[in-house]
Amino acid sequence: MSYIDDNLITGEQVTYRARLHWSVLTKPFLLSLLLAAAAAVLFYVAIGGNNSEQTTSAITWTGIGILIVGAIPLVTGHISRSSAEFAVTNKRVILKTGFIQKKTAEMFLNKIESVGVDQSIPGRMFNYGSIVIRGTGGSLEPFEKVSAPLEFRRQIQEQIGKAFGPAERSSTAGV
Repeated sequence: MSYIDDNLITGEQVTYRARLHWSVLTKPFLLSLLLAAAAAVLFYVAIGGNNSEQTTSAITWTGIGILIVGAIPLVTGHISRSSAEFAVTNKRVILKTGFIQKKTAEMFLNKIESVGVDQSIPGRMFNYGSIVIRGTGGSLEPFEKVSAPLEFRRQIQEQIGKAFGPAERSSTAGV
């Protein structure tokens, strides 16, 4: 089960889930691609060169080692993306990143003052951005590269609207 599902309170239901955008895998992919190219060069040298059998073996094993090291960024990137959870419930907003070292933020809807979305130009093009939820008495750190951040904000606002109807909002508006 997920962190969010394990930490729901009585009567709470998840209304919207989000995840990290696929762009978090871009740098690990490029690093792995670079290391795979280096390994390919080593394999080419081992096969095509006039090397001794011992040198060819050493070059081949070095290439294999580089390929294994090149897979590590892809695996860690995938784990980071898979372990991040973002949800809006009918009572709270829950944000969690990290697998071994977790970073979590949970805020009741009635404590939210504003929801900010920061999107760069690539973020607007590929629909990702940072979400910053400001609550009464403090603020949270931004959660970076969340997929569809404008929809996430809309879902939060929709749940706040459902939880605190127009009567309650209009009675507090004059205060």
